[in-house]
Amino acid sequence: MGEHQPESIDDETLYKVSQIFKALSEPTRIKIMYVLNKGEHSVNQIAETLGMLQSTVSHQLRVLKNLRLVKFRREGTTIYYSADDEHVFKMMEQTIEHARHN
Repeated sequence: MGEHQPESIDDETLYKVSQIFKALSEPTRIKIMYVLNKGEHSVNQIAETLGMLQSTVSHQLRVLKNLRLVKFRREGTTIYYSADDEHVFKMMEQTIEHARHN
C-alpha cells in the first residue's frame, strides 16, 4: 500500500497563502469581501452598506487590491470594485457555512 505524499508547497506560494489568510483575518475586510461577492460596488456604496467611513473602506480595499483579491475600474471620478478571484469567495462561503454549523 503506497502512501500518497502531499505535494510540497514552495516558499513563495506559502508566503502568498499566509498573506491572504492574514488579510482575511480582519472582520472589516471580510465584510467588504462579502458585499463584493454580491457584485460590483463603489467605495461610497460599500461604506454606506456597511455603515463605515469612506476612508476606512478605502484603506481596507487597498490591502485587498494589493493581494489581488479585488479589482477595480474607474468611471469618471468613481472607482468601482469587484471580485478578482472566485476561489477566495468560494473559500469564504465555505468558511462562513462551517462557522454557522458549529
